[in-house]
Amino acid sequence: MTSKRGFLLALAASASISAICPAFAEVYPARPITVVVPFPAGGPMDTVGRILAEPMRASLGKPLTIENVTGAGGTIGVGRVARALPNGYTIAMGISSTHVVNAAIYTLHYDVVKDFEPIALLANSPVLILAKNAVPANDLTGLIAWLKTNPDKALFGTASVGSPPHIAGLLFQQMTDTRFQFVHYRGGAPMLQDLVAGQIDMDTDAPVTALPHVRAGSIKAFAVTARSRLPSALDIPTVDEAGLPGFYFTTWFAFFAPKGTPKPIIGARCTRTVRRSWARPLPARGADARSARCRTEGRHREVVADHQGRRRQGGVTPFARPNPTAAITLPRPQVRTQHMITKPGGAA
Repeated sequence: MTSKRGFLLALAASASISAICPAFAEVYPARPITVVVPFPAGGPMDTVGRILAEPMRASLGKPLTIENVTGAGGTIGVGRVARALPNGYTIAMGISSTHVVNAAIYTLHYDVVKDFEPIALLANSPVLILAKNAVPANDLTGLIAWLKTNPDKALFGTASVGSPPHIAGLLFQQMTDTRFQFVHYRGGAPMLQDLVAGQIDMDTDAPVTALPHVRAGSIKAFAVTARSRLPSALDIPTVDEAGLPGFYFTTWFAFFAPKGTPKPIIGARCTRTVRRSWARPLPARGADARSARCRTEGRHREVVADHQGRRRQGGVTPFARPNPTAAITLPRPQVRTQHMITKPGGAA
């Protein structure tokens, strides 16, 4: 009886370990990986995730499925990943708002630092200061003058309370001594749609999603919040050149796994795959190009080259070493900083 009970306990323990740590029971990944993007499709985070998904699939041999789980400033999607099995098959894509600002303005049922294992700090991006075409200003100084002449009348769109556009808008108000009303959306895509439609007056957004509309003449871009112009948009001045020196603003993107995800899955597979996906195209193989291996590498070169072109056009800059340590050390001090930005006057 005792031996039977011991066998059953051992069997149960083995099953539990296999469920949580598939690296010990199977070659990872053995099935598709779900990437939870906590904002609607079409926004900057969703776009960066989809740019990465194909080259990562080519490296891992299994698809990455983007699942948009929206609501409450990204806390619903991120909370789902915090509660997921730590087996490497459910990961979160996070940005400064989901893993920094939300800790300052929401009562969360998870800890933005302690309940996640960092996979990689992926990239960062400046934003464009944008306005609808009907706004009577042709440059940034003209926009600031118009806002000062019409205090509290302009509508400034954000992707949610505490989102990068919201924080950028608060900083813009502080640095320009202007006032406007915030309109909070459920993500960057509906915010941008309403700007194009003229339902709001202005916002800030990542070039990866906003530039196509600027190029189409649907909206105006006054400046990029960086020290240098974007290679893909040399006609758009920097904030220093446009009359708002020092208004540098970037948002970062990162992958996170649930706390307890085995280190071999994170480091040996996921982080390494991110690095390879951001890497340069593989060199040609010359006479060996007809081999099966080189055909695979050739396809990988095409995928990587395509995704590099898309991110360059969108002003997305990969971090030099997208390692787990960077993804966890960056949010910690920013939690304190964002408390200072959002708390004194309250999140508008």
